[in-house]
Amino acid sequence: MSKRSAIVIGAGIVGLATARALAIRGYQVKIVERNERAVGASIRNFGMVWPIGQPAGPLFERAMLSRSIWKEICEEAGIWHDEVGSLHIAYHDDELQVMTEYAEANQSLRDCRLLSIEETLKKSPAVRPDGLKGALWSGTEMIVEARAAIQQVADYLSGRYDVQFYWNTAISRIQHPAVFAGQQSWEADEIFVCSGAEFETLYPELYSAAEITKCKLQMMRLQAQPDGWRIGPSLCGGLSMIHYPGFQSAASLPALRRRYEEQYAEHLKWGVHVMVSQNHTGELTVGDSHEYGLVHDPFDKDFINRMILDYLQTFTSLKNSKLIQTWNGIYPKMPGGKTEFILEAEPGVMIINGMGGNGMTLSFGLCEQVVAERTNILL
Repeated sequence: MSKRSAIVIGAGIVGLATARALAIRGYQVKIVERNERAVGASIRNFGMVWPIGQPAGPLFERAMLSRSIWKEICEEAGIWHDEVGSLHIAYHDDELQVMTEYAEANQSLRDCRLLSIEETLKKSPAVRPDGLKGALWSGTEMIVEARAAIQQVADYLSGRYDVQFYWNTAISRIQHPAVFAGQQSWEADEIFVCSGAEFETLYPELYSAAEITKCKLQMMRLQAQPDGWRIGPSLCGGLSMIHYPGFQSAASLPALRRRYEEQYAEHLKWGVHVMVSQNHTGELTVGDSHEYGLVHDPFDKDFINRMILDYLQTFTSLKNSKLIQTWNGIYPKMPGGKTEFILEAEPGVMIINGMGGNGMTLSFGLCEQVVAERTNILL
């Protein structure tokens, strides 16, 4: 009996995660990507696998499933990864109160705890000591170098599971079981559309009905820290707590948000919250901001970058802050707090999209769950 076959459209993290979930179930998989390599949001991020941002329950479990798959692939493929964990750092009593409530609500559910001033400084030499109150430690966060890891995962899928890649090939029409790119076409039993922010070409009416939008974020990279100096965990300022839904379990969060709305009105207007991670070469990735709309100004706003860097200095003491790169990324975002867009576009064709800024954290887990249900093959 011949293998069942699948075509995945898009070679970003969602497409790769879908291809992996199919390949381990014995499918013969083709991935078709419009560019010569993945160049979208999947390579323009922190490289953070970030379970702490997800609320307890199905989304946290999905994030941890993703983390386990990431780790398995990284170890098999020799992809650099660093299980550094994370620190949210407090300089005000109301920030420390939210962290305390988070730790109390979650300490039996995940690896997290409140740290004293001394414990915080021991965890990271990059934490600014002046005015420090303490920090929330989480051990679940992992870093990869996204701009390298995405291609390395593609190479791994090609070598390990014989997944075939068709680069520089834009699919403009689907009529199951066929997909079409100009005069070329391919057929498969199952078709998965994982096109990320480039969702205008295929089934645009379905995306329009879903009211999906796009988010533009600005990010930066700082020069490698000298003499192999490491910051330890990924570091976050207090503003990150009002960005991630994982912190909504804290009863004091609304009061903290009100203070931020007064003190950091301009930051919140541009969706600024600040985090920093470190790659294998010692360089630091810093961000970010959030602007929403279907069409975005392609030019970065310098005042946003300065706002991010100024806030970074409120909770870090770095050895080298020289800026070497700036860029922006754009990802699809669902309205009303929805966490994904999963839809059968027509019989045999599934759309997987709309994870917002959680692609690195949730894609492997989500696609594993979607493919397991669709194929009815549990592993």
